[in-house]
Amino acid sequence: MRKEHPLRGQRGFTLIELMIVVAVVSLLAMVAYPSYVDHVRRGKIAAALGEMSAVRVRMEQFYQDNRHYGSTASSCAPGMPSAPGFAFSCAWGAGGTSQSFLVTATGQADMAGYVYTVNETDQQRTVEFAGATVNAACWLKKKGASC
Repeated sequence: MRKEHPLRGQRGFTLIELMIVVAVVSLLAMVAYPSYVDHVRRGKIAAALGEMSAVRVRMEQFYQDNRHYGSTASSCAPGMPSAPGFAFSCAWGAGGTSQSFLVTATGQADMAGYVYTVNETDQQRTVEFAGATVNAACWLKKKGASC
């Protein structure tokens, strides 16, 4: 009696089975990738807003020591932070003197179209969100959010 090899009856996957697997994986990727990108974007926004809050606290500490914010038309006394995807700037606020300031976080590269501000009275504003001018009286963090 002749003994059969244990793998002789197995053949592998057919082309149709492989095409179905590729189609299922592509559908999953089409759904998952935009969610992943949105999640990364929200993380960068949160980091930038955290840095803006920290700058505002440093500006208030500077004011307590010096009785002015050290702001000029183009900069402020405490150094500006850094966060992925954002550039920060500071200048005189609405008062136009060193008794006020306006810190701005402007999105760069993949975060272009996002602009946030905070001033000496802690007025938080969203100037642009996802490329659209919104001028909201709070910091918007995700699509569909409102103040």
